[in-house]
Amino acid sequence: MINSFFVVCLVIIGVSIPVYGSQDTLKEDLELERQLELINKPPVKTIHTKNGDIVDCIDIYKQLAFDHPLLKNHKIQRKPSFQKSSTKNLADRSSFRLEKVQCPKGYIPVRRTIKEDLIREKQLLKSSIFVQDIPGVHLAELTVGTKYGPYYGANGRNSIYNPPVTNGQISLSHVWVQNGPINTNNKISLGWQVSPDLYGDNKTHLYASWTSDNFHRTGCYNIRCPGFVQINRQTYLGQVMTDISSYGGQTFDFFTYIYMDPKTKNWWLQIDGNDLGYYPAKLFSNMTSADKVGWGGRTLTPHGSTSPQMGSGHFPDRDLYHACYFRTITFENSSRVRFGPLNHQTEKYDDQPKCYGLTYYGDGYKDGGGHLLFMLKFGGPGGKCDDKLVHF
Repeated sequence: MINSFFVVCLVIIGVSIPVYGSQDTLKEDLELERQLELINKPPVKTIHTKNGDIVDCIDIYKQLAFDHPLLKNHKIQRKPSFQKSSTKNLADRSSFRLEKVQCPKGYIPVRRTIKEDLIREKQLLKSSIFVQDIPGVHLAELTVGTKYGPYYGANGRNSIYNPPVTNGQISLSHVWVQNGPINTNNKISLGWQVSPDLYGDNKTHLYASWTSDNFHRTGCYNIRCPGFVQINRQTYLGQVMTDISSYGGQTFDFFTYIYMDPKTKNWWLQIDGNDLGYYPAKLFSNMTSADKVGWGGRTLTPHGSTSPQMGSGHFPDRDLYHACYFRTITFENSSRVRFGPLNHQTEKYDDQPKCYGLTYYGDGYKDGGGHLLFMLKFGGPGGKCDDKLVHF
């Protein structure tokens, strides 16, 4: 019998669940129902949001994370073990707002998964958007590598867009941390994505992902497999982001932050100063620090088809409000001191310059008040992109 934990995880990263043939449709339906029973825990309260989500309030001690065999006796960490310094720079202000839900004390909001979600997810390629040697995956990312590590956090303020995509495609923007060689890569990412196969719509969603082996057998998006421990009562992974930037018009952005707790070694996720929860240290095979961090965008499309837009759908230029950006980006050392990466510390990965662009201004870009922005701009229209493979 296939282990149910891995079935649930692999559905989300693009590996098909077992298909038994048309004569066994009933058996397949029973398998989907079994998976739904594993994913959706009994709620104490159900909320229908303005954006169309069905959100269940789940007992924090009965959330899906604790179905993971490594987390059976896990003690919930309610808050980080150290006080993070606040940022006074006016360049870090945001106009972004999420629709908040309100679960009772001791309960967390979880976006409900339905059978149609699992059926759609089967249509994804047998690949992960986070693996570069897969045809159809393209990226425009800035990284800081092993020479200047180890790293214990990475963050930045990311503008939000809604690039048009079709079935089988994903377009996303994220900050990420990783450690280890490619075949056993431990990685966490946080940002926004558009994916009809994952969400059943063409809206922009808050997302996170993790793996402890480069998505060979572990990891998933959001909380569709056991792993992420949620502590926030109002915000949840997978929710719709309605404040969308427009080219040359109003720009919305939000602060994204991945950081390791120095005491517990758990990796926390934070948006706009609010901690969502964490990935327990036990999930990872080699994540006591990160040897590489990065920022930027990725797209996924079926091999041979036209690639979707990334970010705003426009190439970077000097205008702040044209291309998607990360601003005030920093990485964090063992003393929890944050540094904006200097140009000579960075590496740029832009595998399809005719489809997507990438420009990093380092410490050479300031806002109207003279604040350093450590500005990264990226994105483009996509199109007929050759499948040039990039490895790192």
